[in-house]
Amino acid sequence: MTLQDKIIKEFDIALKTLSNKKSGTEREYPTTDKSPELSDDEKKLSSQLMRVNLAGEVAAQALYRGQAFVCKDQNVRDHLVHAGDEETDHLIWCKKRLDELGGKQSILNPIWYAGSFAIGAFFGSLGEGKSLGFVEETEKQVVKHLEKHLDRVSENDVDTIAILKTMRQDEDDHANEASENGSEELSGTTKKIMGYVAKLMTSTSAHI
Repeated sequence: MTLQDKIIKEFDIALKTLSNKKSGTEREYPTTDKSPELSDDEKKLSSQLMRVNLAGEVAAQALYRGQAFVCKDQNVRDHLVHAGDEETDHLIWCKKRLDELGGKQSILNPIWYAGSFAIGAFFGSLGEGKSLGFVEETEKQVVKHLEKHLDRVSENDVDTIAILKTMRQDEDDHANEASENGSEELSGTTKKIMGYVAKLMTSTSAHI
């Protein structure tokens, strides 16, 4: 595949991601169908949380695609693509739950995608070890983020809780897989910067 073909393919994937037309692994939607009627305040909070998580999943897609785009090791690339497919499941689930709650996705999602693709490509260009180290640290931070959301969401919203718990397990698995495949630990400064960028994205996506 030529460079031009690869670029065209990435644009196609980006458009499908942002329009919620990208397919994942077709895993079952992890809800219980036993959620009681939620109050307006409970719906508002859950909608806000899922809006933020949807933006995060858009960014995750771009990070994996950016890293895979420049990756030279086929085994590592396959790992990145597979993890990205599972992240697509999260994207689909977050959008579906957001629709069920009557919420709208962030208008900044295209910006998060473009920026995250560039960041992923940068870390991917540093070598497979650093690329996997970036995956590991990203997923660890996402796990902490999801745990905060699980602490905030109403206990009545069992459907949202089921989605968040499944996502948390997947993210933890991705971090462990990256470690097992030879990830290199990032510097403390890099981890802090990643945390600041993630906080900017989540706080902004909650409202815009």
